[in-house]
Amino acid sequence: MTPDSGSEQILLVDDNPTNLQVLFKTLEGSGYRLLAARDGEAALYTAKRARPALILLDVMMPGMDGFEVCERLKADPETADIAVIFLSALTDSQSKVHGLAIGGVDYIAKPFQTDEVLARVRTHIKIQRLERALARRNTELEDENQQILNAVEEGILGLDVTGRVTSMNAQAAAITGWPASDCIGELFSQLQLFSGDEALNQSLGLLCAGGVSLRKDHVSINTRTGSIAPVALSGSPRSEGGAVLVLRDISEWLQSQFALEQAREEMDSQRQHLAHIERLSTGGEMAAGIAHEVNQPLTAVTNYARVAQRLVADLPEERRQKMDEVLTKITIQAERAAAVIQRMRSYVKKPSGGRVVLALNAVLEDVLALAEVDSRVNAIPVRLIAAPNLPAIFADEVQLQQVALNLIRNAMESTANAGQSNAVEVSTYLDQGLVCFKVKDFGAGLAPEIEAQLFSPFVTSKEGGMGIGLSVSKSIMQGHGGDIRYQANPDGGAIFSCEFPVHQ
Repeated sequence: MTPDSGSEQILLVDDNPTNLQVLFKTLEGSGYRLLAARDGEAALYTAKRARPALILLDVMMPGMDGFEVCERLKADPETADIAVIFLSALTDSQSKVHGLAIGGVDYIAKPFQTDEVLARVRTHIKIQRLERALARRNTELEDENQQILNAVEEGILGLDVTGRVTSMNAQAAAITGWPASDCIGELFSQLQLFSGDEALNQSLGLLCAGGVSLRKDHVSINTRTGSIAPVALSGSPRSEGGAVLVLRDISEWLQSQFALEQAREEMDSQRQHLAHIERLSTGGEMAAGIAHEVNQPLTAVTNYARVAQRLVADLPEERRQKMDEVLTKITIQAERAAAVIQRMRSYVKKPSGGRVVLALNAVLEDVLALAEVDSRVNAIPVRLIAAPNLPAIFADEVQLQQVALNLIRNAMESTANAGQSNAVEVSTYLDQGLVCFKVKDFGAGLAPEIEAQLFSPFVTSKEGGMGIGLSVSKSIMQGHGGDIRYQANPDGGAIFSCEFPVHQ
């Protein structure tokens, strides 16, 4: 049977038909639905099936008396919340106390007054309504609180004074790996989240039992899956006893801190490189000035040598020939030194930014002349293998020299460091409509980790190197519509090739 909306059911239990009739007449018209049972067994059956709000229960019944019926009702979870009012001719205090002790809410002595019965029934029905409304509201509040707790980013656990888990939100379950169903009612220490950290476990004990607050900016917890999770931990005591633990996942924050530290280190490194570049720039300007100053005395030496050659014309033939030979050598070496200085001045001068039609072979011959000093220092010869009849290219001569000289110097250093004496080979060729040159060395080659990011800025395999030469070279080549590539030398070492589009 299902109660109508807005009306409660009342079960009347009495073995006396006259008493049942009186009760029916008393409550009839009061707005309640009335049910009847004439013994204990029928009362239990009807109560479990109909779930009435209230039972008016006679105590003195054959077989199962009212007290036993009440005890069995309260023992069954399905009927334990039904209110029971005893009706009995037993008016002694002991009977009343016993009835209330086993779960009855009221005790009406027989013979009863109809007004009294009706008043007490209405009072207890009203109490029932209020209790149900209160329970419903409590449930709603608990649901709302749980929804709020589940919405926050922190993991929150409630602990009682003994350290047992009383509540746990969804984020706490996600952080620890422990579902709430496995934690509620268990000792927090049994979760072994902070196993091995005796000081922290003692602090947790003081938090729950002694109300001592706890705060840790970074601790590691052992999750159920065996992984380690970094968290910020705080614990606050509750006024009613126990504590609240708050866990905040700081793994993303730690990653951000690590990335920030790396960025700072990178910035410091780049600042040092920029300072080095500035020194190189200043050095280039100084080199240009020195070249200009040195060029003047070299010109003077050449002129004086030629004057001396004219002055020795009147000397005896034998002495004149020797002096003329010596002066000729002086002139040749001075002119040669002046040519080197002039090439240096041309290389370090500020680029005009203009591109002109160039012959690649001729540009590389000038670059090899610039590299002559490095060739002597490293004791590594440089050989140019020039392809005939190459088409012209359209490029900035200074930038092209910069790329070629950087590759040739790297090749000589790599070959020398590897203990080889093979000549560095510079060769020109035409490949699929592109004018190309390559520089081949016989050094140690490149490590795989360097090769993977070879043309990135500040990547170098040389001790003390800046790692900007190849990066700048690639930018120059791509700016000319070409490119620069690397491949390993099958005979050991490296091969760098540069390509330019043919000038139309």
